[in-house]
Amino acid sequence: MTKAIWNGQQLADSDATIVVEGNHYFPPDSIDRQFFEASEKHTICGWKGEASYYTVAVDGTKNPDAAWYYPEPLPAAENIKNYVAFWRGVEVRES
Repeated sequence: MTKAIWNGQQLADSDATIVVEGNHYFPPDSIDRQFFEASEKHTICGWKGEASYYTVAVDGTKNPDAAWYYPEPLPAAENIKNYVAFWRGVEVRES
């Protein structure tokens, strides 16, 4: 099982993450949506496409743009469509 934890709160857990470029991408149904807020941030990856971001919010503390996903990935990354990955201090660990 792989878990994503920030500010003492489990944000996601799954035994079906997909690892791409060293990042665990969590299936969309494995994240606890109460901790995610849509962000205006977008970035472009040459082979995955345009990434959208979430701000993570736990107990009144926000971690801006700490999670990202590809809602419309390019064909090479179709397998991670809407899967969520983390950075900016979110701890991802396997147990």
